[in-house]
Amino acid sequence: MTAAPRLRAAAPDPADGLRAHCEALRAHADRLRAAAGELERQGPPAAPFRAEVAALAERCSTAADGLALAAARLQDR
Repeated sequence: MTAAPRLRAAAPDPADGLRAHCEALRAHADRLRAAAGELERQGPPAAPFRAEVAALAERCSTAADGLALAAARLQDR
């Protein structure tokens, strides 16, 4: 009796993985921006905290842009 050949799942497309991470980062950025706008903190520490959350959202967006560019370049190969 011979063993049946094993079927392997096709390797995922790297560009698809990058696009998925890009979408996740954009979703994080959207949630951070929404949270920064809804913060109930008041007083002197509130503005710097909001600015820090907004900066984090911007970094997420920048990283998402980079991943989208990398995915596009992989797709063009």
